[in-house]
Amino acid sequence: MTAVRLLGAGALAAMALAVSGCASIRESRGYIVDSTLTGSVQPGIDNKQSVQATLGHPSFESQFGVPTWYYVSSQTERRPFMRPRIGEHSVLAVTFDAAGNVAGVERSGLDKVVFLTPDGDRTPTLGRDRTFFEDLFGNIGAVGAPAAGGGGPGA
Repeated sequence: MTAVRLLGAGALAAMALAVSGCASIRESRGYIVDSTLTGSVQPGIDNKQSVQATLGHPSFESQFGVPTWYYVSSQTERRPFMRPRIGEHSVLAVTFDAAGNVAGVERSGLDKVVFLTPDGDRTPTLGRDRTFFEDLFGNIGAVGAPAAGGGGPGA
């Protein structure tokens, strides 16, 4: 009877070990959000230097239009043998006026993320669809012909 209990306990421990290996892996990507620090940035009070001292260097800055700093943060979850999926996503956009003072702070999440799916396996291009043999033999007779402007050594 003790051998059966010992065998059952071993099988239970092996199953627990196997199931623990299937747990999802969580990873933080980008800016690590601290709600106290992000909440302390206020329009009309802070400027670029104080924002950088409080939040650090932004994930990226706008190149055109209103000067804006973006702090992007994502939490991904990945199960074994699967692609990672975004669990949480947040973007803090801090806009500045011409003098470098904070004009506005906007927070957004996964609701503003656009997921794109490619349409098919081929990229459509303009022009002719040529076969392999047309590409291979297409220039025969055209190279060096007078009408093609190739001209020979005496041209």
